[in-house]
Amino acid sequence: MDTSSRHASSVIDPKLMAQVVKGDHQAFSQLYDQSSALLFTLALRILGNRDEAAELLQDIYLEIWRKVARYDVGRGTPMAWLVTLTRSRAIDRLRARASKTPPGVDSTEPSLDHLPDQSPNPFEIQADHELRNAVGKALAELPEAQRQALELAYYEGLSHTDIAARLNQPVGTIKTRIKLGMNKLRAALRGCSSQGEAR
Repeated sequence: MDTSSRHASSVIDPKLMAQVVKGDHQAFSQLYDQSSALLFTLALRILGNRDEAAELLQDIYLEIWRKVARYDVGRGTPMAWLVTLTRSRAIDRLRARASKTPPGVDSTEPSLDHLPDQSPNPFEIQADHELRNAVGKALAELPEAQRQALELAYYEGLSHTDIAARLNQPVGTIKTRIKLGMNKLRAALRGCSSQGEAR
């Protein structure tokens, strides 16, 4: 599979997931090829550490192999399931890291500037660049209230209740903003991925 078709695969065929459910190792390998760059980029964005993101990705694919039978096509696309799983596990790690930090020690997210120099491969660079551009453009086109709620939820890992408290808004309003924003992002990124597949 070439780089362009790997990257265009932010849309994963549910039939591929059905093959993985049946224990098909080749289908699982194909699923990895189609999703790992995007999931790594997301994990790196949340955790801020390449080694930790790579370690998380190994755990994620082990969990996918064990729990893929739980995937329900009626609740979203395969990629949405994978992204949600990765985001959830990355935020769990952030919370675990914060709870282990001794009092008086700065527990802020590490800066990428202080990481050891481990150059990513060209595919990771391309995937990261294209994903950031697509998501950044789609986010910029959202109404401010929806964008703010999404950024607090997905980049800072805040719960709906925490976001409502921070923005002094009802929880129901926050849920609605996030849902509307996600629907708009999904539509925008779906258009982006279908253009990639057409190239």
